[in-house]
Amino acid sequence: MKALKEEGIETVLVNPNIATIQTDSRICPHVYSIPVIPEFVTRVIAKERPDAILLSFGGQTALNCGIQLDKQGVLSKYNVKVLGTKIRGIEITEDRDLFKQKMIESGIDTPKSRAVYSLEEAKELVKELGYPVMIRAAYTLGGKGGGVAHNEYELDEIIIKGIANSMTKQVLVEEYLGDWKQIEYEIMRDSDGNCVTVCNMENVLGMKVHTGDNIVVAPSQTITNREYHKLREIAIKAATACDIIG
Repeated sequence: MKALKEEGIETVLVNPNIATIQTDSRICPHVYSIPVIPEFVTRVIAKERPDAILLSFGGQTALNCGIQLDKQGVLSKYNVKVLGTKIRGIEITEDRDLFKQKMIESGIDTPKSRAVYSLEEAKELVKELGYPVMIRAAYTLGGKGGGVAHNEYELDEIIIKGIANSMTKQVLVEEYLGDWKQIEYEIMRDSDGNCVTVCNMENVLGMKVHTGDNIVVAPSQTITNREYHKLREIAIKAATACDIIG
């Protein structure tokens, strides 16, 4: 918000959390302390008539809201441009099946998995994969709605929870890779395709549903220089395939 103000750009903020510094009128002159959902944000857009919208600064809530605004035709109706990663890029990264297909198209290996929309589909897939399986809900962050199922009882519980938490009622069921190392790269990419690796990190306890379930050190400690650059190349390729901007 400060950077936008310094550039002379007038901003409008929708933030239901009045405790955050962003709601300070000295930083942002137009603040709406209302829920970040299509119904309310549409009213703000109709009143303020912004030229553009930033979705990547509001977490999962803003991303989901932006996708719904696009599908409802609100953004096109009021000629609102999406800054940063476009709607299609957000959809690819949030939809588990679309993301997997995009990785395959880009020559990036992925675990055995499939997106499902019901408990019955999940049970059929587990017959092929075997227990344990890792479950990830679509359009969620922080591992919400996900988990590791070691038996049918846990599968029932996690799948039902995952479908309930997913905006599209989709969950990904994939083979368990809990004994693998989990290495992460922070990539910044601009609209011209230039990429910068900010840092890389290693999860000490191996693969989890979410980094928040782990202990993370930066930079990575146990991979070779060759492995480091190979994974860096894959991370950049993935960001490019999804057309990430930011």
